[in-house]
Amino acid sequence: MIKAVIFDFDGTLADTLPVCFLAFESVFKKFDNREVTSEEIKAMFGPSETGIIRENLKNNNYDEAIELYYEIYSERHKNVVQNNEDINTLLRLLRTNGYKLGIVTGKARRSLDISLEYLGLHNFFDVIITGDDVEFPKPHPEGIYKALENLGVLPSEAVFLGDSDADIMAGKKANVLTVGVHWLPNYQTIDFNVQPDKVYRSINDFISSFSVKKVK
Repeated sequence: MIKAVIFDFDGTLADTLPVCFLAFESVFKKFDNREVTSEEIKAMFGPSETGIIRENLKNNNYDEAIELYYEIYSERHKNVVQNNEDINTLLRLLRTNGYKLGIVTGKARRSLDISLEYLGLHNFFDVIITGDDVEFPKPHPEGIYKALENLGVLPSEAVFLGDSDADIMAGKKANVLTVGVHWLPNYQTIDFNVQPDKVYRSINDFISSFSVKKVK
C-alpha cells in the first residue's frame, strides 16, 4: 500500500524552469560573456544552482555570480512563475487522503524556499530534501533514501514523481514506484529514456487514478 508521495520540484510541482533559465542566462552573460541556451543549461542539471555555477562558470567570481542568480530568481519569480491551482488541489487531496508528502529536488534550499514562499506551498510537506542535503545528486537515489527514512516508510510504500530521466532513474534505484509527469508547460525530458512505471500528462488524470485511494 502506498503511504507516501514524493515529488521532484522544477517541472513537476512548479513551472519554474523558465525562471531558472533566465537566472542562469544572466549569470553566464555577465560573468563569462557567454550566451547559453536552455538545452545547454538542462545538460548542467544535477547539482544545485550553486554547484552548477561553480562547475560551469569560467569566471571564478563564484560568490558574486551565485548572488546574482538568486537575485534574478527572486525578482523575476512573481511574474514568470504562475500559481497552479491544479497542483494545489492535488496536494490538498493527497493530504486529506492521509498520504505523507515529500520533495526531493536538486535545487538549493535557498531557491526552493523562494519558490515555496511565492507559491504558498510551504505547509504541505512532511520532508524536504534539497541539493544541499545530499552528497550525490539524482540520478543517485541518496535523496530518495533520505526522504524515505525521514517519512518512516519502506520503498514499496512510496511513489516518486518527476519530469526527467534522472528522476526516474533515481526512483528505480531506490526501488520505489516511479511516475513520469508532463503536466506543466515546461519539463526537462520530452521522451523518457528510462521508462517510468506510469506516465501522466494531466494532473486530473493522476488525481482520478491515485489520490482517491485513501490510506487507512
